[in-house]
Order: sequence, then structure tokens, then C-alpha cells
Amino acid sequence: MALFVQKYGGTSLANLACIKNVADRIVAAKNAGHQVVVVVSAMSGETDRLIKLAHAVTSNPHPREYDVLISTGEQVAMAILAMELNHRGYKAQSYTGSQLKILTENRHKKAKIKHIDTQLLKQTIDDNAIAIVAGFQGVDEYGNITTFGRGGSDTTAVAIAHSLKADECQIYSDVAGVFTADPRIVAEARRLDHITFEEMIELASSGAKILQKRAVELSGKYKVPLRVLSSFDEGPGTYINFTEMPHMEHPVVSGITYNRNEAKITIVGIPDKPNIAYKIMGPISAANIDVDMIIQNNIGDGKANFTFTVAVEEYEHSLKILDAIVSELGAKQIIGDKNISKLSVVGMGMRTHCGIASVMFNALGLQGINIQFISTSEIKVSVIVAEKHLELGVQSLHSAFGLECATNEGS
Repeated sequence: MALFVQKYGGTSLANLACIKNVADRIVAAKNAGHQVVVVVSAMSGETDRLIKLAHAVTSNPHPREYDVLISTGEQVAMAILAMELNHRGYKAQSYTGSQLKILTENRHKKAKIKHIDTQLLKQTIDDNAIAIVAGFQGVDEYGNITTFGRGGSDTTAVAIAHSLKADECQIYSDVAGVFTADPRIVAEARRLDHITFEEMIELASSGAKILQKRAVELSGKYKVPLRVLSSFDEGPGTYINFTEMPHMEHPVVSGITYNRNEAKITIVGIPDKPNIAYKIMGPISAANIDVDMIIQNNIGDGKANFTFTVAVEEYEHSLKILDAIVSELGAKQIIGDKNISKLSVVGMGMRTHCGIASVMFNALGLQGINIQFISTSEIKVSVIVAEKHLELGVQSLHSAFGLECATNEGS
């Protein structure tokens, strides 16, 4: 007997037929003798509907009430799934984050988990029942509902799996696992049987929608066994390793990913002197805005340009913050661009193989794709390009690194 924490995403729960399909999978695991705890997202499109509803009232919803509203989507999904399982004769009990006492910091929209009281979950398991948990939400010390950001149900699942010492945390969605590229863009993309934790976190941070970055970080911190599976097709999915891959020679590049949700902001003509970067990034950070890529370049005469990227939904807010300090900085102007995307090449093999960046730049150059700026890590190279070139860029990089083949050591 094993204990599985299964998380089902919005597309897996899109309608009643999909919910019945999810129930089939849960029942199959239960009938095989396993203990099952289930974490659910809201039904597909529901969170977006609730966000639009909030913004129809005001462009700047009160954070506390915003979390109260958008947390309801998961509650609907958990109740319907529990009803379906009970209808089939299987004991199931649904729980909100506050009922389970998923204690978080006192922060809305991007709260972090401090502690999970597992008493109620363990009691449910001991009663041979199936616990259905609303993902994406918790409660602070004052009893306020908090949420974890988009994709936060993944974090809920991993945190519960760690707290219960589960044998495996299984993340179900509409894809069969982690692929070498988005199959909707690259027909030849392959599913990976295994991927390292380090590669997965780089893919997640670079735009891959398969897993929330925070969930991957949490699984790595506590070594939670993690597997990505399809709700609609049978198969082994992709297992996330915490050690090197079992291959004697690991592929140089494991995957190509992208992020359309990027906007670029450039502050032109700031003084090229110490502490200017802090004067820009300090107010941005204080506003709880995550910054992705940053570059500062000297343009002569003691001046520099400072460029960074943020999520598209944070673009307007970022501009308002900078408008208030641009004159104080002595800058000439602020230039923004929402028509950009980020392309990334990820692979553990980069540690021992040189020339990855040159292959990447050449492949994009041959397609006439201009690189606006570059960021690197030990196992990743990312570039910003015009949004219109995104799909061509992904396809050309997938081909350049031979990812349609089983291995690409020769790239």
C-alpha cells in the first residue's frame, strides 16, 4: 500500500465529464489498495472569470477581498468531486485551506505556507476515506483567506505530500509529462521519462506551465517524489529526479521553453553610479512585483540604460511606480514594450559542453530573429525576442539541438 497525493489541474476538471474521469482515476488507485489525498484546482476558466469579475468592480481590488473571491473556484471543484465519489459509494470529504489549517504568512495573492496541521488529513486517511483538498489557498494567523499565486495548487499538493510523507506526489494535467518543447508548437517534441530537479526548476522559471516554480522548489527542498502525468491518457509520465539522470552521458539540452507573459521596461539615461539600481528595484520589490531578467549598460558620458522584464499583468503597475521616481533619478525617459517573449534552452549537459550559446544564437540568426538581451545560468541560456518570432524560435532551437532524436550528445 502506498500513499499518493494526486493534484488535478483546471483542464482535468473542466466539466462534469472530466470530473467523472478524474473520479475514475482516484477510484482505480483506491481499489489497488492505495491511500489517496487529492488536491484540486478550480474548473478550467473559473479563476479567470472571477478575476475579471473583480476587475469589473475596480481596477485595483482590495487584496483581502480579492483572495476571498478567487479562492472560491477551488471550493466548487472539490465539493463536486467529493459528491461524485460519495455517489459511487466511496467515502470522500472535502476541505478548504482554512479547514485544514494550512497556515500562511499574512500576505495576499502570493502567500507562502508556514505550516500544515495534518491531524484532519490523517484522521480522514485512517477512516479509509478520500480527502479532497482545495488547492491554491490557506489562512493566515488572523483567519484571513490567502492565496498562493497562479498555479498555486501545485504548491499545495507538494506541501501536503511532504507533511504526510507521501510515497509520491502526482501532478495531473492535460499533457502526458514534460516534453522537449511545447507539442502544440513543435510536432516532433518528445516526452521525457526523467528530468532532474535542477532542469525542471529552470524550465518552470522560464515559462513552462507544467509545474509552478514554487512547487518545484519545495519538492527539491524536501525531496518530495514528484511525477507529471496526463489525466486523459495512460502512461508513466515524467519523473523528477533529485540526482543525475541514469544515462551514462546526459543529453546536452533537455528542453526548449518559452514565456509569452513578459514585458520589458527600459529607463534611459540614468546616472552610471552606485546604488542607482537599488533606487529602481527597491520600489518595484516593495510593491511585491517579481522581476525576471535585468541588464544595465553604459552609454557614455556617465549615463546608462537600465532594462528589466516583468509579467505582463505587472507592467502598468511598474510604469506607475517608475513614473514617480524617474525625475528623481535624472533619467531621460522610460520605454516599455509588451510585445516580447522569452526563449530558453535548458540542459544539465551544459555544465560539461561548451558552445551551447553559439548554437542557439546561430539558429535564431539564420531565421532572422534578433536577440534583444541575454541571461544565463549554469544550465540555462535565455534570450528576449520579439513576440512575433516566438514559435519560429522554438521550432528552430528544437531542431538545432536535435531534440527530436532520443539523444543529442552531438549537438
